Amino acid sequence: MNPYSDPEDAGRLAAPALPLTRRRFVQGMALGGLALALGWPRRGEAAPELKGSVLDLRIGEQRVNLTGATRTAITVNGSLPAPVLRVKEGELLTVTVTNALAEDTSIHWHGILLPANMDGVPGMSFNGIRPGETFTYRFPLQQGGTYWYHSHSSMQEARGLYGALIVEPREPEPFRYDRDHVILLSDWSDEDPHRILARLRKQPTYYNFQQRTVGDFFRDIKARGLKAAWADRRMWGDMRMTPTDLADVSGYTYTYLVNGTTPAGNWTGLFRPGEKVRLRFINAAAMTYFDVRIPGLKMTVVQADGQNVEPVLIDEFRLGVAETLDVIVEPTADAYTVFAQSMDRSGFARATLATAAGLDAPVPALDARQELSMADMGHGSMDHGAHAGHAMPAQAHPATETGNPGVDMQAMTPMPRLDDPGVGLRGNGRKVLTYADLKSVFPDPDGRAPSREIELHLTGHMERYVWSFDGVPFSGAEPIILRYGERVRFTLVNDTMMEHPIHLHGMWSDLEDEQGNFLVRKHTVSMPPGTKRSYRVTADALGRWAYHCHLLMHMDLGMFREVRVLP
Repeated sequence: MNPYSDPEDAGRLAAPALPLTRRRFVQGMALGGLALALGWPRRGEAAPELKGSVLDLRIGEQRVNLTGATRTAITVNGSLPAPVLRVKEGELLTVTVTNALAEDTSIHWHGILLPANMDGVPGMSFNGIRPGETFTYRFPLQQGGTYWYHSHSSMQEARGLYGALIVEPREPEPFRYDRDHVILLSDWSDEDPHRILARLRKQPTYYNFQQRTVGDFFRDIKARGLKAAWADRRMWGDMRMTPTDLADVSGYTYTYLVNGTTPAGNWTGLFRPGEKVRLRFINAAAMTYFDVRIPGLKMTVVQADGQNVEPVLIDEFRLGVAETLDVIVEPTADAYTVFAQSMDRSGFARATLATAAGLDAPVPALDARQELSMADMGHGSMDHGAHAGHAMPAQAHPATETGNPGVDMQAMTPMPRLDDPGVGLRGNGRKVLTYADLKSVFPDPDGRAPSREIELHLTGHMERYVWSFDGVPFSGAEPIILRYGERVRFTLVNDTMMEHPIHLHGMWSDLEDEQGNFLVRKHTVSMPPGTKRSYRVTADALGRWAYHCHLLMHMDLGMFREVRVLP
């Protein structure tokens, strides 16, 4: 059966795609922001801002134009992205949400500690919000920091239902700044996300034009010799994988946005000379990791996932889907480019920090295409960092992976690699943030050693485009049972070639270093291919909680579990 059964697909086969760099230019120049009817985002604003402890949100649809084609987006109070909510730690937050869509909807408060029935996951914490109905979220704010909110229904977050949630802390923060800007990164497609998923199910490489060519093979022979080049190609061929497959969905269909604005729209955040500026980076994308830098400007990291960390001076960082990172910069020139390139280098989001509207700075070229190695996949050693020279015992795997048509590879020697910047960022001459650099300003908040360990393997099959834990998709999995008050170690092993951001609802994930010591508190832990990382969880929240990969289509296809905390 021909997987390209519609005229648009047939046309795509008949004619070669535009080079991605030119496509980025065309998309960026079509329209620099939303349709004029929306009236924002305005320069220097992330989105309309709502303050207070009692808020009203209305979820609806609106016609927008980001690329030259008019499409329907999901908006909140008429805004794409949704309004920035600025609230205060210690208050009781009440948010009334009205659904003006023709389908069910929901809001999940990402990284926020709250009662399970307020978490916003349909079928688990509540029934969802039906068309025409109103639901009231009410919960105490127990933490400060930079967070976000998004739909947990029908891939609506890919259509615009996401926004920043800023919780002003009750106590003074251990750093000073004069003003702050939200930098909300996202990926927009004119295609419906369900259509994108259907295409990936038919042909997983549909959006990946960065396949290796015969010319690449001859270059490998010249650099490494025929025997090594042939052996490398044979290994990848046997696994039916490609080392260029860093992202399932690329800039071929995505336009990358800052605060709802295209690169050509050039969202601009203003500052005065001499000010310290806090930038609250949030990755609200559906499927895209971003590598972020501000050429000519150092960044001091002060928060990760809303929690204060020891300051780290960096040039660049990789931000996984759903992660947040707060940095402070001290600009001295008139304008700087905030440059966020997708991990697969198929496109970029761009904004400007400037002393006046209308100023801009040079936009750097995309970095060169990167490729995964066998060591990246957990098949061999990587000679760098704290793990160099360490013994690497063979990794055991759950029986459910054996002979499983939904599992196409297993990492044989996975390592934590907490000090690894990641593929495409190593040795680039810039100081790139790693998890090893992040250290919470507080000691282990629980203090107890874990009483038991739960090991889970991230699994999938690229050709079949299926995703799971331990080779078992959510539809066939039993809940993970925790007892209230216990301290548990979760160990994740990535048996896939993709990087996965793993998010546990309702409880903190206290990431450990390579010696098993508490390192940093997070709500989302990124797992590069071939890694094995551990974090501690205190089961201090009764109820049913979602636990999943935050790549939207991986979650939708089964890389999802229920964690049930019982008395």
